[in-house]
Formats: sequence, structure tokens, C-alpha cells
Amino acid sequence: MSAPEPVRIVLATHHPRNDPLEAALRAVAGYEVLRVREKGELTAAALAEFGAQWVFAPHWSHIIPESVFGAFPTVIFHMTDLPYGRGGSPLQNLIARGHGETMLTALRCEAGLDTGPVYLKRPLSLAGTAEEILRRASGLMLPMIRAIVDNALEPVAQTGEPTVFARRTPAMSALDEAQDAYDHIRMLDAEGYPHAFVETRRYTITFTNARRAGNGEVLAEARIKRRTPES
Repeated sequence: MSAPEPVRIVLATHHPRNDPLEAALRAVAGYEVLRVREKGELTAAALAEFGAQWVFAPHWSHIIPESVFGAFPTVIFHMTDLPYGRGGSPLQNLIARGHGETMLTALRCEAGLDTGPVYLKRPLSLAGTAEEILRRASGLMLPMIRAIVDNALEPVAQTGEPTVFARRTPAMSALDEAQDAYDHIRMLDAEGYPHAFVETRRYTITFTNARRAGNGEVLAEARIKRRTPES
């Protein structure tokens, strides 16, 4: 008897923090995994050549073309309890609003922004730095992906009144705009994010690794860089 055909899964993410997820998926018997790192690699033609049956996008910064999500079941992960928190910068918007917990939602990609039907949700703590939270989320994705694929889950339409988050701009990382210095520094402390900063006439000072020191004080590492004349 010949072996069953493998389930062919595409993992779309360039972030090294998702490398353990890729390794774990490759270790699953019966899975064949294609890692896509660049925008130009996520095409219907490339996926068809691989024989893709599923596409999972843990942290994909680009718009997924309809030629992809219309032809292949495409699952994205969003760090809110949808339909609450549709839109950009969910991690930062949640912490800025005082949330300590959230849900990691796996949903079907469609043309609307985070409007697709939901496969499943899992609780996610918002403690620690943004990098720690993102790695924690990545750790939840393997059992979520396996539940979706192995059980052939059908997604369910979102219900309730949606709340939409606006995408944050780099200027919003300025520390003097923050209500809470500790939360502001930690929610921006991840690879690929504009770190919390203060500008003087000559210098830009960025902050990472914040921790509360008591008496209302916050300790953090500072990096001081001379500003260019144009900045």
C-alpha cells in the first residue's frame, strides 16, 4: 500500500521568531511545508506548483492578493478577540488601552480587513515586551494550525459590533505622548518596530528593556544617536 499524500502547507512569514514554528510543522508526520519569506514569492503560480492545500500567515506585513486567498484556503492570525480590534497595530493598541489579556484569532483571509470567518481563538497574555508577546503568540500557532488542518475545521462568521483600530505611525512612538512610560516602551520593544524615543535638539534617544523599579520609576536601556541635520 502506498503512503498517503502529504498535506502541503505554505507558511508565509519572514520573521526569525517564526523559525521554531516552521521547524515544528516540518516535524509533523504527513505535513510538507513551504516557507515563503518575500512578498514576490506568495503568488498563485508558486503555490499551485507546490500543490498547496493551506496557506498560513503568522505575521505577514503585505496585502495577500485575491489570486492567492481566492484559490487557496488562507489563514491569518490576529491578536484581538475579533470583531473587536480589527485593523492595524493590534498589540500596541491593546496595551495602550490597558488590556492585559487578549485572544489570538485564526481567521480566513478575505478582501475585507480582518473581516473573515473565524476558525478558532486562543487566550494570549500581553505581559512582557512586544517581542516576548509575539513569540508567545507564535508558540500557540502550532496546535491551532494542527487543529484546523487535522480536523478540517470550517470557519464561522464573526458576530457582534466591530471595533476598528487605526494603524500607528512612527511618530506615535514618541515617549512624551505616552500615558504610561513602561507600557509605551515595552509595547514597541520588538524587532521591526520603531522603539519608544525622545528627541532633543541634537540627539534621538530610544528605549528598550523597560522594567518597573517601584515608587513610580521605570528603568530602561537607552541608545543615544546624534540626529542628522535633516532630521
